[in-house]
Amino acid sequence: MGVLQALVGVSEKASRVARLCRGEEPLCQLLVAEKTGPERNSRFQRDFKTLADVLIQEVIKHDLGQQFPELQGHIHGEESNEFTTAQGATVRVQVGSSPGDTAATLRRVLEPHHEAAELLAAAAHRAVTLHDATLATVELNIPTQDIAIWIDPIDSTNEYIAGREDVAPVEGVAPEGLCSALVLIGAYDRRTGCPVIGVINEPFFRRHPETGRWQGRYHWGVAYGETRLCSLNPQSSPRPTPRVVLSRAEGAAVQGALRPLCGEHLLFAAGAGYKMLCVILGLVDVYVLSVGTTFAWDACAPHAILRAMGGGAVALAGALRARREGDKGVPPQLVYNRPDDGAVGAERWVNRGGLVAYAHPQHLEDVLEALATAPGV
Repeated sequence: MGVLQALVGVSEKASRVARLCRGEEPLCQLLVAEKTGPERNSRFQRDFKTLADVLIQEVIKHDLGQQFPELQGHIHGEESNEFTTAQGATVRVQVGSSPGDTAATLRRVLEPHHEAAELLAAAAHRAVTLHDATLATVELNIPTQDIAIWIDPIDSTNEYIAGREDVAPVEGVAPEGLCSALVLIGAYDRRTGCPVIGVINEPFFRRHPETGRWQGRYHWGVAYGETRLCSLNPQSSPRPTPRVVLSRAEGAAVQGALRPLCGEHLLFAAGAGYKMLCVILGLVDVYVLSVGTTFAWDACAPHAILRAMGGGAVALAGALRARREGDKGVPPQLVYNRPDDGAVGAERWVNRGGLVAYAHPQHLEDVLEALATAPGV
């Protein structure tokens, strides 16, 4: 199995675990631990880590490390694998050599819910078979010893915990809700930091019309050297008026600068990964974020897919500074191998300059021009 197929396979297993955890409402409430200290995302008053997050991350690390030993030590995730139980004990969650070993660890977290621990352990060890003829034919010449992995086990964790299913989409974009909870797995070049493979899995894409069970779907892209492959077809030509998606917390100055450009097509959504997915799917053309509240694990996977489709992701602050200094060149792409050595914890990997993710270079230029000339941005 090649590395692309392996990444898709572990994303499918991760999605199964995410669905299993959300399928039991009492269990979902038990699986929440508040982040504190350097792990905490300063954007939120409360930022949560669930056992699903931790277990999914460790499943991905375990499975990829087993298949590709050269990746061991180069698979990074958002979460610490230490989980604090309701009783205050700290458990290091790991995938063992057998379902029994993994269940023994999970029982300590889930006490006294032993049946739940057994179910999660079984899901963590259950083999995944991909019935995807197109994916099976893809052969890549990417040396695995040259890449590293970023995992966001459940992007938009707060929406995952809340579990809202009744949110009506606006022009195809869900403002919030369970559908914005995604599994993101991105590979980047260790030397350059350039994203080269991205997999996005939507565990809660839709419910089966007869069984009512959640069904997922996945998307992938490869941008390595001259190779550009993607499970989706890019738009043939850009829209004359770009659609832009923002965070609901985006400042008034940015919104005011973009409204003349977008008109009524200024949309809002939760989750950085979901907003980038909206660009990938063609629901919008650009995602703009003016503050440093996204991280390497949020952006790596969708950025790789955007590159495969002819788009990309750049730091907003740097691009605006260059424009205002007269540099009209193409801004440099975000990279994923450069921590901020002046920061600690998760903040080492924050995208401090904000970001702009785009499908078409022309729309990037339109957005940067609108923002560079606006007061207060």
